[in-house]
Amino acid sequence: RVITRPADAGGEDHEPETVAGFQARAVAGDFLLHWQAHGLCYGIPATVAAARRDGLTVVANVSRAVLDDARRRAAPVRIVVVDAPDAVLAGRLAARGRETPEDIRRRLARARAEMPAGPDVVVVDNGGALDDAVAAFIRAIGG
Repeated sequence: RVITRPADAGGEDHEPETVAGFQARAVAGDFLLHWQAHGLCYGIPATVAAARRDGLTVVANVSRAVLDDARRRAAPVRIVVVDAPDAVLAGRLAARGRETPEDIRRRLARARAEMPAGPDVVVVDNGGALDDAVAAFIRAIGG
């Protein structure tokens, strides 16, 4: 995933990009999906489509805001929602130190309102033991 965040900002492994570079890449069609959230730009490289055509399983962390685009551009898809109780999520977000308590409250409220639905959606409970969540995720993606 390409993100307009420095490589050393912590969190997930990603390809860092400047805002100007990201915008140029988006205009050039370099992304299968792209969106803005939390003051950053995020993109899934268009090369993912070729991997799908080659029969590979692709796992991508995307915004709920682009799920309909993913369904159109990368069908068939399986949407795996990794979820946990709000108290657990709030604690994890606070521990990252990137959002204020009010930002976290708004984020959780929005996430509940935007919960995806459909026959292609599988929910994985990530509120308990990590090993259990990992096993459920692997089952959800067909592994």
